[in-house]
Order: sequence, then structure tokens, then C-alpha cells
Amino acid sequence: MPRLAAERTGLDHSLINGTFSERRVAIVHYWFVAMRGGERVVERLLRIFPNADIFTNVYDPHSMSATLKKAPIKAGFVNRLPFARRLYQYYLPLMPMALECLDLTAYDLVISSESGPAKGVITRPDAMHLCYCHSPMRYLWDHYHQYRAEAPLLARGAMPLIYHRLRQWDVTSSARVDQFIANSHFIQQRIRKVWRRESEVIHPPVDISLFHQSAEIDDNYLWVGQMVPYKRPDLAVEAFNANGLPLTMVGSGSMLKKLRAIARPNIVFIDRLDFTSLKNAYARCKALVITAEEDFGISPVETMASGRPVVAYGRGGVRDSVVHGQTGIFFDEQTAGSLIEAVEQMEFFLKDFDPAAAIKQASLFEPEQFDRKILQLAQPN
Repeated sequence: MPRLAAERTGLDHSLINGTFSERRVAIVHYWFVAMRGGERVVERLLRIFPNADIFTNVYDPHSMSATLKKAPIKAGFVNRLPFARRLYQYYLPLMPMALECLDLTAYDLVISSESGPAKGVITRPDAMHLCYCHSPMRYLWDHYHQYRAEAPLLARGAMPLIYHRLRQWDVTSSARVDQFIANSHFIQQRIRKVWRRESEVIHPPVDISLFHQSAEIDDNYLWVGQMVPYKRPDLAVEAFNANGLPLTMVGSGSMLKKLRAIARPNIVFIDRLDFTSLKNAYARCKALVITAEEDFGISPVETMASGRPVVAYGRGGVRDSVVHGQTGIFFDEQTAGSLIEAVEQMEFFLKDFDPAAAIKQASLFEPEQFDRKILQLAQPN
């Protein structure tokens, strides 16, 4: 296994010694209910550690990629509760107990993938615990008041007491981690704020070889993501309703029906695109529009790998990937007016935009960079 990993990542074999080759590895992921950025990171971890066992709170194999369907994924007791695959978030108060029930005493290296609860597992005193953090749980911390305001009445009443206890557990369990890894400098700041811990930044892997340039560029801007409040799709609709430019919005979620009702004819909604169609959409769009404060944001990197620029809200992880004035344009306020001004700047910027610069910037996030840094941190002390 270590020789294969070294060949795949271009590492010097001296980085992987005999002790490492004999270590048993466990990967703990919060839940597997859809293929998003966190699940893609687990896929890559499996390429680095192909003999690893995977543990989770909830597992829906029908929603997973072929790679993860074949993987040895073991789900805790929450997975056996009624409607867990659909209503998994309602079982959040039980997940700390479920994680602590996992017996990981056989494992020398534990890698937790944290965005929901994952890092709270109990490991052997001599085991190494790395936590790859996509974000401290948003619904416990910086997005708590937004989530509570949008929750059903019964849940809204229960959240203050339940989430108070969950925050205590979340902070306490952060002490169980030997090394935190942040997926961006933005998340590094969140980790420092919430858990008072330092971390290494290792950006998520993006296989840019899967993307291509197009000789033909369409007139439409592109928005891709979940139609949920924290992604702020409403900003895109409001801005493009006002400027009249063509916009294609790809995604589904709780806000979709409302947004369809208020959007003007220049805005087209598509619930879902397969990967081939999505790649073509990236390659042919005038520019990608990002309205959320992203933890990192893989879609901007995929767009740049396709030779296209990005219009983005200039806070969060996007500042690690997009270069303002070179591969994209930032807007400073999360308002429709600020986005309208940024799109106007983009219309002028496109005259001098160099697709090669975007592709070069995207290459900084190739999977081999991720592999090398993870392996270096995973070396036994």
C-alpha cells in the first residue's frame, strides 16, 4: 500500500517507512447522504489509504459514487433509526453518543472528516488522530440563529437547550484531536475562534484533468449549488432580475419554488446536471457566480480549470482560490447591488481575461498536492 501511494503522489519512498506500512487506518465521516465536497475528500483519502475502514453516523449507498459503494463503510446505531437517511439532521443530538460507541482500539491512525460531528471518536492513547475540517458545525455556531429562525416551530423551541449541550460536547471533543487540518485559511480562522486550536491548511483535491476549455462561449452566467438560504441564491435572482443578463441556475432545495416564482425570463433553472453536462456548463459559461460565503468552494476551481472566470462574494474560502482582477472579480457586500456592480466589472474584465491564467491557478489544487501533504502529516512520530 505505501509503495503504491508513493508512486501515485510522486512522494519519495523515504517519507513512508516500515512502521507506517503496518498501521491500521480508520476514516470517520459525519454522514454519507449525498456526493458533495466532503465525500470527494473521503474518496481521495481512500486512494491514499486503500486499506482503511470507514465509519459514519448515517449511510445511504444509493446516493454514493461507485468508489464509495465498494468501500467498507460501517454505520453506527443512528443509521438504524426510522427514516435516518432522510431525517438524519433530527438525530444530531444522538450522534455524539454514537461516535463515542465506535470501538477504534484496533486503529493506529484515525482521520476524521468534520463538518457534522465526526471528530468526537475515542481513540487509543498512542493512536494518531488527524481531523480534516471542512467547517466547524455551522448550525451550532455562526449560522445557528439563521437555522433556528428557519426551523419548524417544535424544533425551534428545542434548539436552545439541545444545541447548548452540543456546543459543550463539540468544544470538549476538539481536545481529542492531535492535529487539525483546515480546508482553507477561512476555516483555519473558524477553528481558532471556536475550538482555540491551531491547524494546517490543506486545500481539498480537485482533479482538474477532468475539465476542458471550450472554443464556444455562451452569453449566460452560471450559478451552481443548493437552493438554501446560506448559499444566497436569492441574491443572484434579484441581481439578474435587475440587470436582465442571462443566468442559468443549477441546483435544488427549499428555496427553489419561491425563486422560480419571482425570477424573470432571463433566468433559467435546472434542478440537476450530470457530470458531463456540468463540465460543459462550466466551460461555456461567461462566468460562474458565487453568492455564498464559501468554506472553500470547489466549483470556482472547476470553473477556472475550464478556462472561465468567477464573480464571487469576496469573503471565505474563495479568497484562497480566485485571484481578484486575474481569474475573477470579487464583490464586497452580500447584496444584490454589490453583485450587480461586480457583474458590470466582469463585462469589462472579460476583454482582457486570459483563460490560461485561470487554468494555471486551478492547477495549484491538483490532488497530488493534497496527497503529499496528508501523507506528511500522517507520518508516525
